[in-house]
Amino acid sequence: MAITLTENAAKHVQSFLAKRGKGIGLRLGVRTSGCSGMAYKLEFADDEGGDEVKFVSGGVTVLVDKHSLPYLDGMELDYTREGLNEGFKFNNPNVKDMCGCGESFKV
Repeated sequence: MAITLTENAAKHVQSFLAKRGKGIGLRLGVRTSGCSGMAYKLEFADDEGGDEVKFVSGGVTVLVDKHSLPYLDGMELDYTREGLNEGFKFNNPNVKDMCGCGESFKV
């Protein structure tokens, strides 16, 4: 099982954590939401939780709760800029369908 970050994503997270002045990495997960059933949760982590799996990619710690891991296994997190828009992009091989607005997905 693995979750990876692209070079752009790792640089963005490291830069943000440095500006923030605290934090150990990212916390990823999924929640029930939207028209397709699931949505991603993404937040900066200040500490490790007890029921999480830890990955390190590009020098960034990524924490995933055990419930979410089967839905995120093999995912690559990217950070992209397209015109005026920028943000994280979830390249998840487990996704079978997405809603039209791109906010939720189904596995």
